[in-house]
Amino acid sequence: MPAFNEAANLAEVVPATAAALAAAGLLFEVIVVDDGSTDGTAEVVRGLRVRHPGVRLVRLRRNLGKSAALSAGLRRAEGDVIVLMDADGQDDPAEIGRLLEAVEGGLDLVTGRRAVRQDRLAKRVPSRLYNRATRAISGVEGSDFNSGFKAMRREVADSLDLYGELHRYIPVLAQWNGFRVGEVDVQHRPRLHGKTKFGRSRFWRGLLDLITVKFLTTYTLRPFHLFGGIGAALGLLGSALLGWLTIVKLTGHAVGGRPALIAGVLLMVLSAQFLSFGLLAELLVHLNRRPASIPPVEADE
Repeated sequence: MPAFNEAANLAEVVPATAAALAAAGLLFEVIVVDDGSTDGTAEVVRGLRVRHPGVRLVRLRRNLGKSAALSAGLRRAEGDVIVLMDADGQDDPAEIGRLLEAVEGGLDLVTGRRAVRQDRLAKRVPSRLYNRATRAISGVEGSDFNSGFKAMRREVADSLDLYGELHRYIPVLAQWNGFRVGEVDVQHRPRLHGKTKFGRSRFWRGLLDLITVKFLTTYTLRPFHLFGGIGAALGLLGSALLGWLTIVKLTGHAVGGRPALIAGVLLMVLSAQFLSFGLLAELLVHLNRRPASIPPVEADE
């Protein structure tokens, strides 16, 4: 559970979660990551540890964001299956069993799809647009990528490198790493106490990180396909402009003062830069993937 100033909610959510897991007969730990809270979150969790020995506390010195908090928690989790859930009380602990059943049924990562969201319209509408954009750009099937209620196998957690806003794209990253992902419907509840910590800017940051994820999952091992493609398109357009100006010049018309001349030259320069950048990126990828050089030796057999 990543938590930023959720002391009032944790006092109810953690005991309810521990009770649900104990009732299911599971061996568990509940890791609360205090993401630089200033409302006494750490003190509340320490008090809960007295009554619930399975509760763990991880503290970040300052607020680093949800991705950093999740990354810190995943590094310290010891379970074979790891469940992520928010600390605001909107995720129902009773639904954890449904997520675990999906994992046992063959999925490596399952997201709790909020069938009926208990959020304001101003939050639901942008979320729908975001989910459609993510599905279209990433090619991963899903309708609630941003749900914080997830269950995953240990191997999936070990493969994740979360920073920035990449926690929104855990299913995309998991599928790119070869894992089976899916969604199941879960109950979504209103926030227990306080207000959401996410502002409107998170949607713009999320869309920018979607471009990052698309690049990481598509062009990491073939960057020339991206930069070379852009360079080739610019070069074709520049060549077309300069070719047309050449014909105009041969027919006896002046071309020195035409804006098309500057545009054509600029496009050719940009094309050369993109192509060169793509080749350098390919070289870096090749060198990083090449096995370390082994000096030649003679072997007696």
